[in-house]
Amino acid sequence: MDLVNETTEEQAIDQITVYKVSGRRADVVSREEADAIYNQPFMDLLFKAHTVHRENFDPNQVQRSKLLSIKTGGCAEDCAYCSQSARNGSTLSASKLMEVQAVLAEAQKAKEGGASRYCMGAAWRSPKDRDMAVLEAMVQGVKELGMETCMTLGMLEDDQIHRLKDAGLDYYNHNIDTSERYYSEIITTRTFADRIETLNRVRDAGIKVCAGGIVGMGEKQMDRIDMLLTLASLKEHPDSVPINMLIPIENTPMAEVEKLDPIEFVRTIALARILMPKSHVRLSAGRTDMTDELQAMCFFAGANSIFVGDTLLTANNPGEDKDAILFNKLGITPMAAGCDGKK
Repeated sequence: MDLVNETTEEQAIDQITVYKVSGRRADVVSREEADAIYNQPFMDLLFKAHTVHRENFDPNQVQRSKLLSIKTGGCAEDCAYCSQSARNGSTLSASKLMEVQAVLAEAQKAKEGGASRYCMGAAWRSPKDRDMAVLEAMVQGVKELGMETCMTLGMLEDDQIHRLKDAGLDYYNHNIDTSERYYSEIITTRTFADRIETLNRVRDAGIKVCAGGIVGMGEKQMDRIDMLLTLASLKEHPDSVPINMLIPIENTPMAEVEKLDPIEFVRTIALARILMPKSHVRLSAGRTDMTDELQAMCFFAGANSIFVGDTLLTANNPGEDKDAILFNKLGITPMAAGCDGKK
């Protein structure tokens, strides 16, 4: 449903909702302004987003990350989109935390495949203290390989954050998933405020933030706009903003959700670039179902980061060969390790 069809009263209520948790930066546009940007003629939106992108980044470079599931399945959260939840009907079996050397062997392969950042994800509500030494060793080992490190482990205690920071963790991923209004339709085992609090505490400890969301979960257009406004309203914009297209997983509550129109997806990428001009906007899950033309349009609209490899946690990904062919078609080159591509 288009935001323009919502009532003025509902707009006013949701305007408050967007900012009540995260606070408002002076440079964040209003809901009405964001709606106007999102819904302007498509070619005008693409032109604006690409102009902003070109002002801040080399438009022909894309950062590449590799994502590994270091502990799969059995998660206590009830995220309706996720195959790793123990609550939502998925048949995925739970695994133990991987051994450090196995993770480092995979990281070495990722580096040889051209990834400059290595992301490690565990299906937890939050890590246990007994796991922290292993997680620290993973971070230290990946750093020694000369790669940037990223982890996504759920909610963290302050001492856990500082231990990861001291181990050398560069980025922490914690997606807000959707708007605050729609959040309870997707997850009930933790609140939207919990997500924001974790992001704030990680950033305050000096770890860079990676935070984005998922679209195509049956949300309204206003939810996509509000999700991006919330991220843009954080004290500092996330360094990386992953925009995921829902991959419907069999036996999960969202297995039969209607697919999002591709043009709506590109509009979301473009608004993310305009609202957060210096953030890396990552074209994340769902690329296996995207044509080359759709991905090219997303890169033009400001996406400049992808995950490489043939898997994303438990979902499929195009694979390095297909990405290399696409990059060659488009004249795109990978960002080098340690280079953020910013002007």
